[in-house]
Amino acid sequence: MSLDLLTIKDILNARVLYGDEMLDREILSACGSDLMSDVLAFVKEQTMLLTGLTNLHVIRTAELLDVSAIVFVRGKYPTQDIIDMAVEREIVLLTTEDTLFTACGKLYEAGLRGGGNPREQ
Repeated sequence: MSLDLLTIKDILNARVLYGDEMLDREILSACGSDLMSDVLAFVKEQTMLLTGLTNLHVIRTAELLDVSAIVFVRGKYPTQDIIDMAVEREIVLLTTEDTLFTACGKLYEAGLRGGGNPREQ
C-alpha cells in the first residue's frame, strides 16, 4: 500500500518545512533510523526516511538512496543549510512532534510498510 505525502503529513500532524507543492508524491515504504549506516542498507524506491538527526549526512544519505521525503521526529528542526541542501535536491522535508517509534507506528497502522523484512511487505 502507498500513501501520498499529504496523507502522511496529516497522520503525523506534521509541518512542511519544504515541498508543499510536492505533497502529491506517493510513498511506497518508510525507513525509521538515526543510524545512516542502517539507512544505507535499506534501498527501496519511493521511500521516506524518518529520523531524529538534523545534519548534512541525512540529506546526503537521502540523495544517495533517492529518498523522496524526510520526516524529522521529536520536533527537530534542521538548520537553514540543511533545508537549502534539500531544496537543491527536491527532497520534501517535514517535522513532527511524534517520537520515531510513534511516527513509525502511526504510518504502519495506516498501511505503510518498511522493506527490510519480507514479512513487512
